[in-house]
Amino acid sequence: MMNKMIQSSGFKRLLIFVFVAIVLYLLKDMINLILLTFIFSFLMDRLVLFIEGKIPLNRKVIVVGTYVGIVGLLSYALVMYMPMIVTEIRALIKQLTAFYTLKHDNVMLNYVVTRIEKIQISNYLEQGFTFLLKYFTDFSKISLQLLMAILLSLFFILEKPRLIEFTKNFKTSKVSSIYEEIEFFGRKFADTFGKVIEAQLIIALVNCILTTIALWILHFPQLGGLSIMIFLLGLIPVAGAIISLIPLVLIGYSIGGIMTVLYVVIAIVIVHSIETYILNPNLMSSKTNLPVFYTFIVLIFSEHFFGIWGLIVGIPVVVFFLDVLEVTGNKKE
Repeated sequence: MMNKMIQSSGFKRLLIFVFVAIVLYLLKDMINLILLTFIFSFLMDRLVLFIEGKIPLNRKVIVVGTYVGIVGLLSYALVMYMPMIVTEIRALIKQLTAFYTLKHDNVMLNYVVTRIEKIQISNYLEQGFTFLLKYFTDFSKISLQLLMAILLSLFFILEKPRLIEFTKNFKTSKVSSIYEEIEFFGRKFADTFGKVIEAQLIIALVNCILTTIALWILHFPQLGGLSIMIFLLGLIPVAGAIISLIPLVLIGYSIGGIMTVLYVVIAIVIVHSIETYILNPNLMSSKTNLPVFYTFIVLIFSEHFFGIWGLIVGIPVVVFFLDVLEVTGNKKE
């Protein structure tokens, strides 16, 4: 019976999965490059396929033109708007710090600030600024990883048909059984992880645009810095909207009092409703809609083990596991 279990396809698939997981763990120092390359490759491949369906041009011309266009736009945006955004973020930090240190007429607000002081929120803020400083200090390293990821994804998409044909040779090789299992996991990973990341990016972008419009109507300052913050937090499922609400409420109170806070909360609720009832059902399948409790549990553990990346890729990875285990969430009648 033991031999039968060892020779079963399920046991073999489990062993190969464990092997792949160990290899990825050993390559943890390169995880930024691996994830960025996968994300760039997946998104750019989808964009190239969309353009191919609309414009009858040579595939390589479309790929090169798309990369040149996107990299050019990003470079232009960084050169033109990065100094302004950095200035706005600094002003935003000063505004939040001033709000935190000043005494207010509102008794409830003073009580909340006092409670925050007791849990030593300043220590957490200091750790957060230290973390950001470390990343800005390692800017050259991050830039190199981004450049390498873009180049690798460019070569992957340019040679995608040839890569597929070459990789198929493993199907008739001496490691064909291993190749079949790795191909299974690869397809599942692309169909779940990739599509969920794509959906998160689209949702974060739409939320950022709608929220920024609402803040512009409410005459919020430093819209550039706030929009960047909203977009980055929007990449975190569910929790991102709640986290972004805290600084927005504080700024709203400082510029317009309780009524502005009320308007901000209403705007965030409307945007979150659009995400929940319109964007999520259209961009994600039903099996990716985890209960809120599970979502927070996943975010807490993934952040603990993988840091900032865990907040962004934690949910897609869990969705991948659910897909492999065929946990579809569909109710049987």
